[in-house]
Amino acid sequence: MAGWKVQLAWLIALGLVLGGCASSLTTIAVTSAPVTSQVAWIETSTPTLTPESPAATLALPIILAGATETPAPEVTPTPEPAVRFAVIGDYGTGGSAAGDVAALLLGWQPDFIITTGDNNYPDGSAETIDARVGKFYHAYIYPYRGHFGEGADQNRFFPTLGNHDWMTDHARPYLDYFTLPGNERYYDFVWGPLHLFALDGDPNEPDGVSQNSKQATWLKEQLAASTAPWRIVYVHQPPYSSGLHGSVTWMRWPFKEWGASVVMAGHDHVYERLSINGLTYFVNGLGGGSIYRFGKILDGSQVRYNKEYGAMLVEANSQTITFQFITRLGEVVDTFALSRAP
Repeated sequence: MAGWKVQLAWLIALGLVLGGCASSLTTIAVTSAPVTSQVAWIETSTPTLTPESPAATLALPIILAGATETPAPEVTPTPEPAVRFAVIGDYGTGGSAAGDVAALLLGWQPDFIITTGDNNYPDGSAETIDARVGKFYHAYIYPYRGHFGEGADQNRFFPTLGNHDWMTDHARPYLDYFTLPGNERYYDFVWGPLHLFALDGDPNEPDGVSQNSKQATWLKEQLAASTAPWRIVYVHQPPYSSGLHGSVTWMRWPFKEWGASVVMAGHDHVYERLSINGLTYFVNGLGGGSIYRFGKILDGSQVRYNKEYGAMLVEANSQTITFQFITRLGEVVDTFALSRAP
């Protein structure tokens, strides 16, 4: 209120100085609302200064009431939802360890599950596959034709072929049990910021397993065409491993040059994270089969573990992706993150 009183007093004083006739000033409406320092100008006739002088015209400032600018509301960005998926490998025993890992994994409520192979021990037969897979994961499989409960309304289970899955009738029980994209032996799918590529690294693969094979050419072309922030390649046979089986050298394709973000594998029943020529490789084979010892430790091996069964939890958005290996007892053994350059 003090501000408008000072301004009004100034106007009245000015009128008195000009001729003692404050009544000639234009009436100003005054409000107690806050005002800004915006100024407009009006013209008013002043009193005669001398009998001989003509009436003078004087421009007086008027403070405009209620002209305060409304600040723009602050916009809080909506957080980008993360995609969460689980990774199990060499799990297909149907035993208590596999059941413990399944309980751990299902408790995470992942958006989908991938496997690094050997889904059906001992020899991939049709008689055992439902008790090895559907018994635990039927709620993620579509269409589910087994005997352990309701299936999913869309497929959320994406396995890869292991060497044990190939042992019966050229993997026919596996191919009959699952409904997967492409030729079902190797395929890709997109989920949010992720583009995943399942490979078949077994020598029985009709389209070959060398880096010049039909399968490898397909991968190279699909990686080149992908616009996803994260491109995950997964296969049973590990290109690099310090485990009992060791590295499967025919799978040492130029994954980094082709555009892969990481490569995930199984086959050795251990957990290992390696960095080879600037690309991260995982071995994840502690899903339920008998645990292996480590052999010769490779250069580039960064984390190794073989004390307990477990699985991997992966969480991603368009900017970051985080990998964890967690035991069936809930112990976090390894956490590894990648971020995209801004």
